[in-house]
Amino acid sequence: MADIQIAVLNRSTVLTDDQLQPVVAALQKQVHNDWAPVWGNDADLSFVPTGTQPAAGSWWLVILDDSDQAGALGYHDLTTEGLPLGKVFANSDLTAGLQWSVTASHELLEMLGDPDINLSALVQTDATQGGTLYAYEVCDACEDDQFGYVIDGVTVSDFVHPTWFESFRSPGSVQFDQGKHITAPFQLLPGGYIGALDIAAGTGWHQLTAESTGARYAMRPRVGSRRERRRTPRNHWFRSEPSGHGGVDALRWR
Repeated sequence: MADIQIAVLNRSTVLTDDQLQPVVAALQKQVHNDWAPVWGNDADLSFVPTGTQPAAGSWWLVILDDSDQAGALGYHDLTTEGLPLGKVFANSDLTAGLQWSVTASHELLEMLGDPDINLSALVQTDATQGGTLYAYEVCDACEDDQFGYVIDGVTVSDFVHPTWFESFRSPGSVQFDQGKHITAPFQLLPGGYIGALDIAAGTGWHQLTAESTGARYAMRPRVGSRRERRRTPRNHWFRSEPSGHGGVDALRWR
């Protein structure tokens, strides 16, 4: 049994439990077979049917509807026990013509790669000017659906290898992502991005995108996203709380 246990909860109105279960099975294979040999940590996933409770001590991957329901579902930063929690907004994906299974894979792997959303890689430019911190997000650089791959009929997200964060690597010298699309450290594929913080600039976290690398996105991060939580002081994070009737299944995700 893996040290990390992850409960997958369906709190979406657009997906049934039957639709989720084969995706959870594919995600489990991705974690065991693809992720763990590269990144060194493993996890056991369990699907939690509607009306039942996740096991104590488990991290959560919660399937929700829309990211724009900011007042209620955005402010669940941790589980009821203060453990890592990931969110997938299935209806938002379906409306945009995206594959929610890719997003689920994306969120799962990034939760495994940086569960506390506090890791980064430093590329130092020189001794006096500081450098740039790159957020340790393992799917952002290659997140577009076109770079995903299929496991048992389910499309999952591509992800970078630790070598992607190693600036000393020469282009083409090693494998930089699971799909072998990336050829150099910190390369962003079309549709990809990464959070960056210029130490000397004092301007906080911003986004670098493949389409305009170096451009700064001024828009606020999506409520509930990892990008928002990375920019939010830890004492402003919220645990999920039961509504008082029915435990976890009555959590205020609405």
